[in-house]
Amino acid sequence: MQNRREFIRGATALSAMMAAAPSLVRGQGAPRVFKVGLIGSGRRACAAFENMKAAARTVGADIRLVAAHDYFLDQARAAAKKLGCEERFTFGGGAGYRQLLDTECEIVILAAPPTFRPVHVAAAVAAGKHVFAEKPVAVDPPGVRQFLSAAAAAKTKGLSLVAGTQRRHQAAYLQQALAIQKGELGRILGGTIYWCQARGSIRPRRPADTNAGYMANNWMNWAEMSGDHIVEQHVHNIDVANWFVGRPPLAAVGVGARLRRPTGNQYDFFSVDLDYGEGLHIHSLSRQIPGCYNRMGECLATDVAEILGGGKVRRYDGKEVALEPVGHEGDPYVMEHVDLLKGILEGNVLNEGENVAMATATAIMGRISAYTGQVVRMTDLLASAESPFYNMAFKPSPLDFEGPEDIVLPTENSAPMAGKDA
Repeated sequence: MQNRREFIRGATALSAMMAAAPSLVRGQGAPRVFKVGLIGSGRRACAAFENMKAAARTVGADIRLVAAHDYFLDQARAAAKKLGCEERFTFGGGAGYRQLLDTECEIVILAAPPTFRPVHVAAAVAAGKHVFAEKPVAVDPPGVRQFLSAAAAAKTKGLSLVAGTQRRHQAAYLQQALAIQKGELGRILGGTIYWCQARGSIRPRRPADTNAGYMANNWMNWAEMSGDHIVEQHVHNIDVANWFVGRPPLAAVGVGARLRRPTGNQYDFFSVDLDYGEGLHIHSLSRQIPGCYNRMGECLATDVAEILGGGKVRRYDGKEVALEPVGHEGDPYVMEHVDLLKGILEGNVLNEGENVAMATATAIMGRISAYTGQVVRMTDLLASAESPFYNMAFKPSPLDFEGPEDIVLPTENSAPMAGKDA
């Protein structure tokens, strides 16, 4: 976690650094051109590349796509054609990312289904690449631990590891976080975080799909691929709660169920009590059911104010709240890449690995509690090897997708049921 001095120094210096970077780079001649590779080449990856391109212009640099990988080779080729990469540097299949890491790319954008993130990050760091990793960064406890190990290795090697938790690069959230750290908004006593909306896309099985191909294509609906929607989407709000509180929760007790989903094996909703210790509890509510009330965001209560994440801050005594400017104005999806590239240019790389890993672990902790009906502690996932949850890994595993044999398809339109029959 960032200490107060580091936070203030980084946040308040942004405007000056942004002004200095272009002249610093251009003064040496042609702009610095970063060579980028995509691992996972779908819509999110292509959008992230465009965001990075805009960020590069902001810091007086440029980027060029030099390689693209996707489980589906035609998807990698489509992305390469769209973004200006030679087709001979496109790779497909479960193990094709290894070929991409042998190319001249300096930065990799990781946007394959989340189950692959720990393996891809570990391989990218071992290959000496800077990393932008979309969230979440794992789907099960062993994956979280593998990602944490890779994040530590990236720090040792001086490699960037920036995550797709863009609220940490958004001015309104940064202002609130700074005010909390400085004690200006009181002590957080509790709150509720939300991600309630209609479910994402459904991709039916195609005639030519193998089991692995079907799961990779319809990944948003398989818990083995996405971690379930509490992990894949709600991780954003969980990360804000951890950030503002200043630590991850100690334990979770959750409920949930599958009611209406027409494909895959995920739950439709989760309701989880996150216990941060010292009497602080935050309610996590996530749902993917069409035709229901939608809300995404965070509402935290302190002893002096109500904080809407990235929105209004209302003091109970009616006094006006003036938040300190911190820079980072503009699209947070661009600003996260500004911070990544700026860190590389200035030799002060950013490593967000632990933050995003702990947010992912928190979501996984809540999911496991809802699936099993048991209280789950963070130590069960990260430290207590004797816990039944420590090695609770999904099957198929990421490496199963690299093998020559097709995977065994999990039971579709089924989901865990907590407790016992009467």
